Amino acid sequence: MYIGVDMGGTNIRAALVNEHGIVKKVSMLCPARSSKEEVMEALAGLISQVFTKEVEGVGVGVPSVVDREAGVVYDVANIRSWDRVELAPYLSSRFHVPIYLNNDANCFALGVSHWGEGKAYRNFLGVTLGTGVGAGIIINGKLYNGRNTCAGEIGNLPFDTDNFEEKCSGSFFQHAAGKSGKDLEALARQGDTPTMEVWGRFGRNIGCLVKAITLTYDPEAVFFGGSIAKAFDLFAPSMRRELADFPYPTVIRRLVIGCSQLPDAALLGAASLCVDERKG
Repeated sequence: MYIGVDMGGTNIRAALVNEHGIVKKVSMLCPARSSKEEVMEALAGLISQVFTKEVEGVGVGVPSVVDREAGVVYDVANIRSWDRVELAPYLSSRFHVPIYLNNDANCFALGVSHWGEGKAYRNFLGVTLGTGVGAGIIINGKLYNGRNTCAGEIGNLPFDTDNFEEKCSGSFFQHAAGKSGKDLEALARQGDTPTMEVWGRFGRNIGCLVKAITLTYDPEAVFFGGSIAKAFDLFAPSMRRELADFPYPTVIRRLVIGCSQLPDAALLGAASLCVDERKG
């Protein structure tokens, strides 16, 4: 039995996980404007709701740079007080089990690898599309972290006049139409032509992102997750048109691109940290 935690600036979720999947899941609004200590206490309180004596470890996915060895997280997105938090030592002292930390996008990819579509592939990327853009990289069946767990921070790569995060996340829809991706999805599904054109432009941006990923990592597959990925069918056609001029057509033909259908991938991936870290 392990616990997986998915930290976010809006919600914090925790789940008790066994070899069959999630046994119990709880969530709460993140007190993102509170002090460092108050957020830590709230997190510990949530974990305690699913903690049992059978739990052998806790894995936590955090939207930040992570020092996995020291158990420290830095500059956590949307939680201003968490500039530097010794999270693993704190949680270890509270629950007396091993604590494993990683980036939240890495946890998404690990969840897809262990529990979802990624089980069929040795080399793939799990890309999260939401408030920002992140990715977890699976190479030879293992999560590749890089030195600072930021190997998959593809959103910060330069693109057009900005970067991929501005062009492939919720920010794009705010700049392009002054509405959220969720609102524009609803309008598009009602057949609104101007909104469909916005999704077409977004798909072209995603196509450019897939080109960059493919030229850098040459994966077998790319699986999208996150809130915007739920509208995959709205942007996939223009994404694929953008990929038509890829310099190596055979590579693109062989590349599997899809939206992960795995519920709670990040939670399952966070719990899977406990298994993977033990294996080394």
